[in-house]
Amino acid sequence: MSFPLQPAPPRRLPFDAASFLRVDALQSVGTSAVGAEFATSTGDIFEVSCYGPGVFRLRAGPNTRPDYGLLVARTKACSIARGDGGSWKFSAGDSTLELLGKPLSFHLFHRGAPVLSSITDEHIGGTTRLPPFGRLRKGGQWLACVALASGEPVYGLGEKFGPLDKRGQLVHSQVVDALGVNTGNSYKNAPFAWSPGNGKGAWGAYVNTPALVAHGVGHPDWSHRSYAIQVDDDALDLFVIAADAPSGIVDAYTQLTGRPATVPAWSLGLWVSRAFYKTPQEAADTAAKLRAHKIPCDVLTLGGRTAWDAGTAFDFTWDPARYPDPRAALAAISEHNLRVCVWEYPYVSVHSPLFVELASRNYLLTTADGDPYVFGWNPAPELNPCGGTEETLPDSGIVDFTHPGAYVYWRDAHARLFADGVDVIKTDFGEHVPEDAVAFNGDAGRRLHNVYPLLYNQCVRDATEKHQRDRGSAPIVWGRAGWSGSQRYPVQWGGDPQSDWEGLAASIRGGLSWGMSGSPYYSSDIGGFYGAPPSAELYLRWLQSAVFGSHMGLHGIGEREPWAFGSEAEAIARKWLAFRYRLIPYLQTLIAEAVATGMPVMRAMPLAFPANALTRSYETQFLCGGALLVAPIVKEGGEVEVALPPGAWYDLNSHQRFPGGRVLRYKAALDQFPVFGREGHTLPLGPAVQHTGEIDAAKPLEQLWVFGKPTRTLDGFTQARIEASADGAFAIRASADVKVERFGDATGIAVGAIGEQ
Repeated sequence: MSFPLQPAPPRRLPFDAASFLRVDALQSVGTSAVGAEFATSTGDIFEVSCYGPGVFRLRAGPNTRPDYGLLVARTKACSIARGDGGSWKFSAGDSTLELLGKPLSFHLFHRGAPVLSSITDEHIGGTTRLPPFGRLRKGGQWLACVALASGEPVYGLGEKFGPLDKRGQLVHSQVVDALGVNTGNSYKNAPFAWSPGNGKGAWGAYVNTPALVAHGVGHPDWSHRSYAIQVDDDALDLFVIAADAPSGIVDAYTQLTGRPATVPAWSLGLWVSRAFYKTPQEAADTAAKLRAHKIPCDVLTLGGRTAWDAGTAFDFTWDPARYPDPRAALAAISEHNLRVCVWEYPYVSVHSPLFVELASRNYLLTTADGDPYVFGWNPAPELNPCGGTEETLPDSGIVDFTHPGAYVYWRDAHARLFADGVDVIKTDFGEHVPEDAVAFNGDAGRRLHNVYPLLYNQCVRDATEKHQRDRGSAPIVWGRAGWSGSQRYPVQWGGDPQSDWEGLAASIRGGLSWGMSGSPYYSSDIGGFYGAPPSAELYLRWLQSAVFGSHMGLHGIGEREPWAFGSEAEAIARKWLAFRYRLIPYLQTLIAEAVATGMPVMRAMPLAFPANALTRSYETQFLCGGALLVAPIVKEGGEVEVALPPGAWYDLNSHQRFPGGRVLRYKAALDQFPVFGREGHTLPLGPAVQHTGEIDAAKPLEQLWVFGKPTRTLDGFTQARIEASADGAFAIRASADVKVERFGDATGIAVGAIGEQ
């Protein structure tokens, strides 16, 4: 057994351009229907292959294993031709990749126009400042560098809480316990970035690796006019993508790494928790009070380790002192039409009998000597991950999800929890695999670290699918950490923000950045997790913003239920939560779109309007789907500056129409919030209900809000639709139980009953 260690600080890669060998491609060693291979000056084979229109894979180095199934797509045929001067051209769809040999470099074209190329920043001697492609002299690290035009923004790279535009930043793709969201650290990372480009097409870059990646995105210490990608792995596996718009880049990325899974309707309701309900009676009383106060909600979470044995944190064993009859305790919550979520983490206390059992089966990560690796927490009170609300977490082993037996054991150990009445699991933590740990599959912790939460959440998601009582419900988790591919195992929430206005703004940016990185679902802790208790104003502005995300949850140290902030705040919260439940039919259309294309529910301005320079810098406003513009208020006083995108927009508060392409100074009373309907779009709304079980799945609609004259169809509902006629006009069809409310000029808008011609 190893000695307990303190959590290591985030690892950073040293950078020295001179330590990288420049790679030249000497000659072709063969072509196929999907690509070609080239011998290089470093002795590595450089492979080019196609994965569909506009998607090209550039790979060099050994065949690294394990690959953890990050890539789910397969190669597709492309056309290959020799170009002038020994170049090669690979074409698929409207895009062409041109490869040059000395030095090894490329140009990416879309519809005949250049959208991305290797680095152009040169020294006076004529060589580029950084290698277009480079390999560390002793191996184990790679460098790929592309050119950036002046002012060209870059987005993505996972859940990042600072500026959405990563230009000028040095960003590390490394899963980190990011308590506080006030640094560049983040729980959810993806080495995937994109740019709207130069107006002639968008481009994307994805590094297919579980390893640490450093992104010098116009980082001035490296090259302000280049994007340098440093990969801490034996092989370079880089995808470059071209498309008409950023939405096409996100679409291609989620085809490569897996489409987002769907989520059940009940998950779109409110999740309620705090740190923490100390007894089952307190939780049951809260459930009863939620219903008595008519707070719409669907899930109550027993957060933290309060449900589990006090000495073990989590080992599937209920604390007998607090939960002598767990089935009765959970039933007391469920009887209020609430689903029960419980907390877990993938660490096993040395004080638990489960530690001995898993260690004897070799189901835990080990040291180099083969002993169970014991992970220790920093005992300093100010660094307590539980925020001082509980004792420090115990020294623990780490479940080895690379071991097939351990994976199955952990999955099936959940059976008893679901049998007791659990509906969904909050998969906390997963960011702490030490670099020198050893996994069953032979990988060191250094390479397993980032992908570990993907394996962990996949396992618990599989447990849910296998053991949940509601067999008709799509299985989900409520997870904190993630990597490329985590969109396959939703949902992710944003961790532990500070309870202040900047914590709110950072949480919004984190969700938008995660959405721009191929993961369409996100939630934050409404009111913030730690720090001074939020004011009623901050709490309500956080809640109002969350109404328009894919998922929403109350959580934090201390009470986060609406009544804790006074009767006025409670009434306002109730109003906006009622509207949230009315939005569910609309949100379900966005979920279907996310599953099909990867487009997030919350759409940052650069993703929604990539060609519009006015809105691009407004990094906390977003579209909810395609129909609603949301401008969160992120400071006290109720004022916000709103940049209206092209088109026209209807203020949902006043019904006033505003032409786009302008900036508004908007003042909202506490019970109001800046939300605008997009002209030409419609908003399907359901009834105000107390929980999703009250929604009639066959007839979910109550109203249809029409913003101006429709310019697009609406389908998917039996009660209402919008149809396009041969002459380009649009007709509204609605059943008698759906009220059509029109914003703006209704002249010429035909409204008929379902079934009319």
